[in-house]
Amino acid sequence: MKRYFNKFRFLLIAAVLIFVLTGCAQSIPVENCVDTVSYGFFGGLWHGFIAPFSFVVSLFMDNVALYAVNNNGGWYDFGFVLGAGILFGGGGKAS
Repeated sequence: MKRYFNKFRFLLIAAVLIFVLTGCAQSIPVENCVDTVSYGFFGGLWHGFIAPFSFVVSLFMDNVALYAVNNNGGWYDFGFVLGAGILFGGGGKAS
């Protein structure tokens, strides 16, 4: 029982530490990121296709993001997930 308590205490301390440290992260106002035209389904599809490349570039350049802030909501999200799923083979490889 003591072993489980130690694991729980470690996880609790780690979670609190993560929340405290992420609270100190720099934030940018959304108004600075939003353009006049928002991305829709096809923009999300394209961003899903190029997601791995965008991720690698975003590690080295601060002005490249993985996900568009100025999107129209659900259709952009659907396109993004569909594009990333098509690129990585979808769920067909899991079976």
